[in-house]
Amino acid sequence: MGWLRIRQYVNQPADPPHPLPFREGSRRTIIHLRPVQFVDTPIGHPDGSVARLAGGLQWFAAYEIIEGRARRTIPVAQVATLGDRAQHLHAAITAPRAALQLGERTLRFDQPIVAGILNVTPDSFSDGGEHVDDPAAAAAAGIEMAAAGATMIDVGGESTRPGAAAVWEGDEIARLVPVVERLAQAGAIISVDTRKAAVMEATLAAGAHIVNDVAALLWDDRALDVVAENGCPVVLMHSPDPKKGGHGDGGYTNVLTDVFDWLETRIAAVVASGVDRSRIMVDPGIGFGKALAENLALLNGLAIFHGLGCPIMLGASRKRLIGALSNEAPVDQRLAGSLALALKGAEAGVQILRVHDVGETVQALKIWRGLRDQSLVAG
Repeated sequence: MGWLRIRQYVNQPADPPHPLPFREGSRRTIIHLRPVQFVDTPIGHPDGSVARLAGGLQWFAAYEIIEGRARRTIPVAQVATLGDRAQHLHAAITAPRAALQLGERTLRFDQPIVAGILNVTPDSFSDGGEHVDDPAAAAAAGIEMAAAGATMIDVGGESTRPGAAAVWEGDEIARLVPVVERLAQAGAIISVDTRKAAVMEATLAAGAHIVNDVAALLWDDRALDVVAENGCPVVLMHSPDPKKGGHGDGGYTNVLTDVFDWLETRIAAVVASGVDRSRIMVDPGIGFGKALAENLALLNGLAIFHGLGCPIMLGASRKRLIGALSNEAPVDQRLAGSLALALKGAEAGVQILRVHDVGETVQALKIWRGLRDQSLVAG
């Protein structure tokens, strides 16, 4: 009955709008909106006083308005007074994200889902060497992740940690294709974590569904054409210098709005090159060219990225910032921190949580979801 009561608040346009990528004159600062003042349920709030976040489980009552260094907060109902860009951002923030049809599988974004990380590299920062040179064992590990609740499996054949050696595309293909083929035969949704066009082509042909590129299709000059020609969904991740590996100095003025603007510009370029906007996901790139304070600012401000009108992927599992905040805990002792960051993402409406510890994250999300359901039906 509770779910029926909240349906009157739901507005679901067919195609999510997108923000206007412009700067309004040299003397004016571009506006950004960050949803704040989240509420447990829309029930009991006057019409128009709360808004639903990206068609998901979260509702919010206000926006933080960011204009350069100035910040202020306004009720959601007043967003129409802020001009065209703010209204476009509001429409993008509140519009449901379109589901992706991937062969016989459908990927929906109305609640947070888990992408299990499956590395087949000898030198990954977290689990390097665990599955290298054994595609059957690697695929079995991926299938085990799916059984534990992972909606998709993100397979990578090249480490992108700072200082990692480059991998020849032939070696990367040899590592990935046998694993992807086995996972595809098992019916898994597969994303491939690669920067290389040839690897994208080979793994898509082997049955992968999604390209997850930490270089946002900028490292390889052919990558954008491959994605456009195949019509596959793609994850565009921010890094300050994709051509050089993504771990340079970002030189941020405001990391939150700088990363937003970079992704906004990159989305526009990718769409202009023939990729359907509804097939683009974004990742703010935690740990890539960001200091600890910058990573924390991004995590605290995650909700701003809904203004891009695309599903958000968060990859913070086991990352360095967890060790930095917990007495330099080694990589294999960062589960609790990883779960804390996953729940932080869920609270901000992130649609895809890319994690190493699938079963534990799925359980945490089930508890979080149960609490949300109880809040939504109460009143």
